[in-house]
Amino acid sequence: MTTNAPLPEVLRYTAFSGEPEGGNPAGVVLDATTLDDATMLAIAADLGYSESAFLTELPDGIDGQEGRAYDVRYFSPKAEVPFCGHATVATAIALAERIGPGELVFSTRAGVVPVSVTQENGNVRATLTSVEPHIEEIADADLDEALAALGWPGADIDPAFPPRIAFAGARHLVLAAATRARLADLAYDFARLEALMHRLDLTTVQLVWRESATVFHVRDPFPVGGVVEDPATGAAAAAFGAYVRELGLAPEDAVLTLHQGEDLGRPGELTVTLRAGDPRVRVSGTGTRIG
Repeated sequence: MTTNAPLPEVLRYTAFSGEPEGGNPAGVVLDATTLDDATMLAIAADLGYSESAFLTELPDGIDGQEGRAYDVRYFSPKAEVPFCGHATVATAIALAERIGPGELVFSTRAGVVPVSVTQENGNVRATLTSVEPHIEEIADADLDEALAALGWPGADIDPAFPPRIAFAGARHLVLAAATRARLADLAYDFARLEALMHRLDLTTVQLVWRESATVFHVRDPFPVGGVVEDPATGAAAAAFGAYVRELGLAPEDAVLTLHQGEDLGRPGELTVTLRAGDPRVRVSGTGTRIG
């Protein structure tokens, strides 16, 4: 950090809920020009949220789009992560309150992420468009280790949803619970799951339960970020959208609703939109400032 430079204001916003007590809180620093990596990590650790976003304005734009363009870096309390969906939504809403709704473009370590912000019935809603996603299989031994760390018997996995690693800006292991009760009972070996996730370069484990064809309940253990569980995870939602489309578990054109945070007392709702002919996934939600 520049010598004697004052620390910038750290805003607190929640994403994927219109209530401060819901969704996933994130720190937002709208001008991180003077901050070095150690200072950003220290701010994120001091806040204790699963991620915080740090912006530097790019006056010349990105890919020919001038203005409303920013370099964005994301830090958990323990490390930098390449992309964070809920902090992206929180940041876009914070910006919209200052410069108005409209189109934004974020340069992240995972790639360029366009974000559209609209005003709907008094609520501000942000929609991010992921980088191009992909999925890959997980080795049997790694899957066995993940289930052992979670304390999930193999019979608790929904056979209609094969375990896969999905990427839409960050890597997530997708595991589907056979019952809502299995999803609700989350008590895992923090160190054991963290070690596996570091080895596989995973950001979270996306645990899901299907309520209906388009409605899912999800939870995201996040030990690699120093957090037991992420309350609402936009990057994992994008990865999950890519996962269900790739495996034919949802139509090419689909709108999915993901409920997350209920088991933590911080309910949130994420909307995942798939479009035929476009491999990218859109994730949207509301948000609001915290106190």
